[in-house]
Amino acid sequence: MLRYLVTLQVADKKGLVEQIAHAVSRHGGNWLDSELRHIDGIFAAILLLEVPSSNWDILIESLECIEGLSLTYAKTSKQPNKLQHLSFSLVAYDRPGLVHEISNKISAQGINIEHFSSRYETACHTGIALFRANFDLGMKNPEQEEQLCEALYALGDDVVLDKISR
Repeated sequence: MLRYLVTLQVADKKGLVEQIAHAVSRHGGNWLDSELRHIDGIFAAILLLEVPSSNWDILIESLECIEGLSLTYAKTSKQPNKLQHLSFSLVAYDRPGLVHEISNKISAQGINIEHFSSRYETACHTGIALFRANFDLGMKNPEQEEQLCEALYALGDDVVLDKISR
């Protein structure tokens, strides 16, 4: 069995997940992990699949038959995980460059971003544009957490940061 990270993009329509899952299953694949999103009329997916090597090419051909689908993939291998995993929620006033500032602060601490999800919304009582992000991080040592929190709070007085228990 080979492991592949597959990314897909296609105009959203009903039944896409079932169609993709059916192709994976029909070709002996195992759907290990995924992130599926609908953003601005586009269905986007990141899948970690385990597939018998003899079925890989036919699975790709089957997926490429989905009209308008854009697909990329890369072979992966399971790596031993020696990182401490922490999850955070951050809210701040929305402004251009905020994701760059956040990712820069995280990277400067030598921390790996493993998952990052964000959205724009308007505060219901004030109408102020808000940025919300949830992110999972992999840290080499526990001391990095305090340094990271200080760095993220330094982005501005509007930053609210919460550690999420998982």
